[in-house]
Amino acid sequence: MAHLTTEEVREALRRVVDPEIQHNIVDLGLIYDIDIAPDGAVTITMTLTTPFCPLGAEILRGVKEALYAAGAETVNVDLVWNPLWTPARMAPALKELLGIEE
Repeated sequence: MAHLTTEEVREALRRVVDPEIQHNIVDLGLIYDIDIAPDGAVTITMTLTTPFCPLGAEILRGVKEALYAAGAETVNVDLVWNPLWTPARMAPALKELLGIEE
């Protein structure tokens, strides 16, 4: 089986929506790194909008489900808090949509 590419992983993650903000986790800037090992294992380094996110477990489950559905055989998610997420990490189009000034 062919391994996923970084872009395929990113597209799969765009299907994962933060239930509170109703936008995907890629455009929100929650994904810090995507690593694909030689054996095809996918490791995602990510954060949440707050360490106290009440729906964090749901988002993490969504990440794994999206990547398995895209064809990943092994998925690891490293949840980090450094650096802390800020709205500055959002995609410019999403900032504009939400009325957040740079």
